[in-house]
Amino acid sequence: MHRLMDRARRALRSAWIITAGFVLAASQSGAAPAEPLGPGKGSFLYRQAGKTLPVWYFVPARGAETAPIVFVMHGVKRNGDVYRDEWAPYAERLGFILLCPQFTQEEFPNDAGYNFGNTVSKTGRPNPPNKWGFNMIEPIFDRVRERLGNRSATYSIYGHSAGAQFVHRFLFFVPNARISHVVSANAGWYSFPDLTIDFPYGLRHSAAGIDQLKLALQRPFVVLLGASDVDPNHPELRRTPEAEAQGAYRLARGQSFYEAGRRQAVALRVPFGWTLCTAPGIAHSDQGMAPFAIKWLFPETTVPPK
Repeated sequence: MHRLMDRARRALRSAWIITAGFVLAASQSGAAPAEPLGPGKGSFLYRQAGKTLPVWYFVPARGAETAPIVFVMHGVKRNGDVYRDEWAPYAERLGFILLCPQFTQEEFPNDAGYNFGNTVSKTGRPNPPNKWGFNMIEPIFDRVRERLGNRSATYSIYGHSAGAQFVHRFLFFVPNARISHVVSANAGWYSFPDLTIDFPYGLRHSAAGIDQLKLALQRPFVVLLGASDVDPNHPELRRTPEAEAQGAYRLARGQSFYEAGRRQAVALRVPFGWTLCTAPGIAHSDQGMAPFAIKWLFPETTVPPK
């Protein structure tokens, strides 16, 4: 089994080294006809490799050509429209383009389909890179820029809970992504930056090898944790032995994950770009975490939006 996974991992690593132009061309070949975007709230369908996902968006009334672009990844309820509505007031006030892709249960089933970025099937077999959910973010970014005439060279990405699982693994599997800020808030458990622990609890037997790990450790990544997210009996908290080894509750697991990254950066002798931040008084709530995330997504903002 491990030899099979090793061969698959080597093949996927080779496939990972593809140009952005190739990824974009592959994605657009099956894309829906371009619909105009905004201003205001809306949605469009994005298609790639036989998969379809709605993208819920908000475009500010003015300045779309120069507005920053922010992806917000939904949680386990797969409710991108709700996350769009919760985050739209921030986008309106700060003038950024908000994109909330919705990875539906039908198209991206279970943890493997969404939380693991569809890098593996539900049976653990590797999927080709063009089917990865992780590899749909960059083409969506390019497509939205084209439709709006937007000139942003980079984008930011934030995820809460299951979305935080997507975001922190995205960092490992797409380490060359054109990101400016990455915030992962209140993930229930993690893929540790460790090549000796089997995926999904580590990176062994995955498409993320030593080169990807070194790059990911240097990226501007914020592990954002609710200081009150300490319920060891939360109904959505994974309780496998591997997850329990990361900590008894989300706050502890996030702290362990950050420390593992710091130790790896030292061991691999690369600059460490991650930041650990806690949100006082906040438990497992995207609405509670959002004002703290805004501070990291837009560090020049001195007063967080209400």
